[in-house]
Amino acid sequence: MSLTRRDFARHSALTGAGVALAGSVGALATAPGALAATDVESAHDAEEARGHGHHGPGYGPLVPDPEGLLALPAGFSYRVLTHSGKTKLESGEFTPSNHDGTATFRGPRGTTLLVNNHELGGPRSKWKHPVPLTEGLVYDPAASGGCTVVEVRPDGRVAEWVGIAGTATNCAGGSTPWGTWLTCEETEDRAGQNGMTKDHGYVFEVDPLDRRANRAPKPIKAFGRYAHEAVVIDPKRGHAYLTEDASGPNGLLYRWTPPRGFAHGRGRLRTLADDAGVLKAPKCYDSGGRFVDDLSRATKIGTVYGVDWVEVPDRDARTVPVRQQFDDGDITRARKLEGMWWGDGGVYIVASFARGESPVPHDGQVWFYHPGRRTLTLKVLLGVNQDPGRDGAFDGPDNITVSPYGGLVIAEDGDGIQHLFGATEHGRTYPIARNELNAGTAEKPEYSEFTGVTFSPDGRTLYANIQTPGIMLAITGPWKRQRH
Repeated sequence: MSLTRRDFARHSALTGAGVALAGSVGALATAPGALAATDVESAHDAEEARGHGHHGPGYGPLVPDPEGLLALPAGFSYRVLTHSGKTKLESGEFTPSNHDGTATFRGPRGTTLLVNNHELGGPRSKWKHPVPLTEGLVYDPAASGGCTVVEVRPDGRVAEWVGIAGTATNCAGGSTPWGTWLTCEETEDRAGQNGMTKDHGYVFEVDPLDRRANRAPKPIKAFGRYAHEAVVIDPKRGHAYLTEDASGPNGLLYRWTPPRGFAHGRGRLRTLADDAGVLKAPKCYDSGGRFVDDLSRATKIGTVYGVDWVEVPDRDARTVPVRQQFDDGDITRARKLEGMWWGDGGVYIVASFARGESPVPHDGQVWFYHPGRRTLTLKVLLGVNQDPGRDGAFDGPDNITVSPYGGLVIAEDGDGIQHLFGATEHGRTYPIARNELNAGTAEKPEYSEFTGVTFSPDGRTLYANIQTPGIMLAITGPWKRQRH
């Protein structure tokens, strides 16, 4: 059923400007421990905590790493699982580089399986360690990217093998309710461009538990062809939500509705016809019924937009990129739509930053889409970081996960120093890790982004990657439920 502008405005008037929210309204400022002025409960908690010697959420300050890799709070430790150019696959080749989106799965005999994207674009000659072209697992032999599967055994031993190869610029992706991984190509290269022999810009399914299921890779063309970033499946309704990281014009959020009678499950997506289901983009309205052209317009935590959905004319972008098929006023855009995660009955969606190409600049937003109410609520807003080289400020959220200890854990892909940081359910922020691997010089340091943040199935281990050169880390320590 379509949610019209008039419907949303009427509903907003009845519910107090539309603030009928799922969960708490989080607020995220730039500095750790910051509170939103409207976060009354968190402010009360902070005042109460001051009288009992508590210093806010999280695990305390980060302790510099003598190995120069990862700073963590006292009591925490890390282990390197894979390192491009150092660790090797079962087949003998080196671990591919440029680690990106990752998810965990329960494996056989007490193992944990991780599927790890490798964001490698363009021809294979461009990269020292592309994803090996494993027989039977290759989509396009000219492409550099793909996924590896990492197995962590109970005795600590690690094995790694190729899940899919010959894909391009594999970015955030997403896990499915039935236990597989959807890897997303963040590119629009067609056959003949950048040396490619096939069209790219698709989503592929990878099964971490069944190597045979990954043979003869087939793109899920029903999800559309564009610069895919992440994907989430609604476990109740079967919808797929997908983000597009693109500009000129800004990219879009998409919703794919399965055809009537379709049942999700292992291997089922590859049976879909190329035009199966319906792919749509959002058209948002504020509480006054006014059209919202770009999500950067929201400048206050708790902003709620009603969402209608508009069908994509040509999802395979045969002549015109999907995001360019709409006129101004047709849909709502956002710059740098990045990671997503399902939790709390809806989808958390990251918009990493906005600058001159957007109406209002910011250094990061996290939205929550409620499928039942068809609303987008702004949960996190990062103001423009004026000094990204100074430790203690956060900007450029990218990959995201919902923490089993409450709130969110976010991977930073901003300027300057890079962190993993947490945000409580009421928006107080705290550092979890800092990348100390300087790829630049002492005078001009450079630090790679974090990617692939995800917890183990039992919640005891936080996995994350340093994208360049490509290092997968397992972080353990005294995790605890976070105060609001």
